[in-house]
Amino acid sequence: MAANQKVTETLQLIATTLAQQANGHQIHSRIFAAQGFTKLEEKYAEHAEEERGFMCKCIDRLLDLGCEVKFEALEAGPVYTDPVEYIKYDLSLSRDESGIAMLRDVIAIAAREDYESYDVLKDYIEDENEDAGWMELQLELVEKIGLQNWLARQL
Repeated sequence: MAANQKVTETLQLIATTLAQQANGHQIHSRIFAAQGFTKLEEKYAEHAEEERGFMCKCIDRLLDLGCEVKFEALEAGPVYTDPVEYIKYDLSLSRDESGIAMLRDVIAIAAREDYESYDVLKDYIEDENEDAGWMELQLELVEKIGLQNWLARQL
């Protein structure tokens, strides 16, 4: 069975995007470490590794399908020193409705035509939703307990 072009393009897009996002999370992990926010350091270092894992799954699936894997560049991303502003930015990436809608459409195609790609994509979107939930909770906590109390919890 020939691979669906929309599925393979999406797998490549995810691999490319996650390569950059993983590096961005690693950079922010180091910034938060330098500020003494150990919990945020660990969270974002772990998140970077998760993204690299999903990137590898997408690349492996592309290779299994006989596709050429590309090493593509993206625009530079912003670097934040304010943890709350970074969480807001990161959440905006996770909740980008055009990306989520596109991903849902591709998952539906994969569910009909390519179960292995479906599993990779389904796991990826589930992880993204879990991460978005964590970020939303952090922003709610900032509102409820105040910025200074929230920051103290990140030490």
